[in-house]
Parts: sequence; structure tokens; C-alpha cells
Amino acid sequence: MSAIKWNDIDTVLLDMDGTLLDLNYDNVLWNERLPERYATHHGVTAHAARETLERHFVETRHTIEHYCLDYWARFTRLDMLSLHRELAHLIRYRPHAEVFLDRLKASGRHAVLVTNAHRGSLSIKDACTGLIARLDHAFSSHDFRAPKESTEFWVRLNDALPFDPSRTVLIDDNAAVLSAAERHGVAQLVTVTQPDSGRPPRGELAHVAFNGFDEIMPT
Repeated sequence: MSAIKWNDIDTVLLDMDGTLLDLNYDNVLWNERLPERYATHHGVTAHAARETLERHFVETRHTIEHYCLDYWARFTRLDMLSLHRELAHLIRYRPHAEVFLDRLKASGRHAVLVTNAHRGSLSIKDACTGLIARLDHAFSSHDFRAPKESTEFWVRLNDALPFDPSRTVLIDDNAAVLSAAERHGVAQLVTVTQPDSGRPPRGELAHVAFNGFDEIMPT
């Protein structure tokens, strides 16, 4: 039985990283490659680099700066776009995501990307996957200068894309984002058990969850 009541859905809001695409790419980039390059560039130990970056990740969490490549380029003094391109071979769809998107389009429902990813990162991922062409609309939180965890994002998204929250589902791996969407009135909320194929599935999730998109194909 699908986690989504498809007869009640007109609009499907889809996260990108960890939902449509494997989060392994982002985790390797931010948790491994970036600390290595930061250490080399600034002449510090790998441990010191990791501590500095992790502390700043925590300080910026749930802010638009946390997701902004321009911000991180200034903070690290590194070329963040080049860093992203270096690991492009790791960019891949999660299980059955491509078929899901094709079925979604065939069903006549609106498929909308809503991502916290910076437009620079989005363009690199789109070049590798052709993702945007499979969707009706694609929005970055940077378009609205507010992260998806905020009330402002959902108000501005609904202004830019009129949709009925009561006939909408959001599929996202971020619990804080799902909670913000719930406050906006989005009727159905679904999360992902294993956003990163290189890490074990998550347990004790607050929302209805699935892993492969073959589990929730639209009717």
C-alpha cells in the first residue's frame, strides 16, 4: 500500500538532495573533500579543518547561508563550484526516481522541485541528470531568500506557484522542512529512510517513510 493517497493529490513537491538524488554526493563533498581542501589551503591539520567547518555548519543550520555556495566560498576562500564539479561522477538518482518522475508526468499531476540547493549546485546536478526537464517547475530557496525550514519560504512559494496545500504532498528527507510544510497546511508529508546510499537506513522517523520510489508510484 502506497504511503501517498494519490486520489487526493494534484501537486507533488519534491526535494532534490537525499530524495530524488543520492545524498552520498553531498556528504562526501561537505564532510570529506571540503575539509581536505580547507586544511591544505589554510595550512592547518585535517582535524582542525574539520572542527572549524563542523562548528560553522552547526552555527548556520536552518539559515539560507547554510545552503549558499557564495557564502561558503567567502568563508573558506575556496572555489566551491569547482569542488562540486570534481565529484560530479557521484551524482545519481535514488532508486526508481526516474521512473517515478515519468509516471508522475503521465498522471497529469504537477511535479515541482523545491530545494535548498544553491542555483550553482542545482545547475551542476541538472547537467548530470536532466532533472529539471522532467519537472513542471523548479524552485530554489535562494529564489525566495529564505530556507525551506522557514515560514517565509512556504508563503513565498505559494505566491509564486498557486497550489492548494490540502491537495499537495511534500516528499523530503529533512524533518524540519516537513514540519514547516505541515504548518503551511500541506496535507501529506513523506520522508526517506535512506537518503545516502553509503550510510545505513535511518530509524525513528517522525513522518511516513519509504526508500525506493517503486514503493510510492502514482496511480
